[in-house]
Amino acid sequence: MPDASAAVEFSGVCKYFDRNPAVDNLNVQIPTGCIYGYLGPNGAGKTTSLRMMTGILQPDAGSVQVLGNTNPALVKSSIGYLPEEKGLYKKMRLIDLVVYFARLKSLSRNDARHKAQDMLQKFGLADRAMDKCETLSKGLGQKVQIIATLIHEPELIVLDEPFSGLDPVNVELVRNTILELKEKHHTVILSTHVMEQAEQICDAILLINKGKQVLSGPLSEIRGKQTRNISIDYDGDGSILRNIPGVERINDAGKHAELTLMPGTSSQDVLKLLSDVLYIRRFDTSETSLHDIFIQAIESETESETND
Repeated sequence: MPDASAAVEFSGVCKYFDRNPAVDNLNVQIPTGCIYGYLGPNGAGKTTSLRMMTGILQPDAGSVQVLGNTNPALVKSSIGYLPEEKGLYKKMRLIDLVVYFARLKSLSRNDARHKAQDMLQKFGLADRAMDKCETLSKGLGQKVQIIATLIHEPELIVLDEPFSGLDPVNVELVRNTILELKEKHHTVILSTHVMEQAEQICDAILLINKGKQVLSGPLSEIRGKQTRNISIDYDGDGSILRNIPGVERINDAGKHAELTLMPGTSSQDVLKLLSDVLYIRRFDTSETSLHDIFIQAIESETESETND
């Protein structure tokens, strides 16, 4: 039964091209008001599933529910979609282009123009408003397309590689914009190859490979299932380290030790236990990065297929 609280729900979704599965039995629930990372290598099926989510493509099997509707095309005015394949009307002026996209989303001419001016100002493009799109660099063109995606304040925002072509300053601008959207309870779906960005801002993720769902869920839960390392400098009897529960492996050099925690073990609980029996001079933790989780999951999936 569909989850009414989910912004997007895929149930057994399949999509084929020339009988080859681009998306294979995808089951995902994306909560309302979150930033959801859509991750996977090239050709994994990310863009295909995003296009089904926005009503551009229809599934060959299963169902897609978006904003409570089983036909995403019927709620397209509530969706903002930034495709990976970029394209601007080169001969149009920036202000006219943004107003045009706002009008397509049913804003009045007056509201569209005021909103366009505000957005161009926010994104540092107010002084280029009368310039033609063909004069823009790749990065500035990307910002214009992000503005066009957000101009109507959509309830659901789907961003396919939004950081492409942006310099560090504008990456930060777009990142902060995404966080502001979440604060306003918009749902943002972020497809990106930049693992560091996904790691910093996503509440939950989907990892897809060869059309199949590899792992999904809240990022905190996914990280909690990974091993973590602790490095400590201490004074006291190091033999006590062997009695600390939840520790999988210990490398004790005397006064300095490195501990590998079992999945699900809290580093704070370990610190409390250690501080009861040792004098801890330094305590550092290192979690498995999203990049490493991504690589390990893909390698594990590949190994499983090879064994089969």
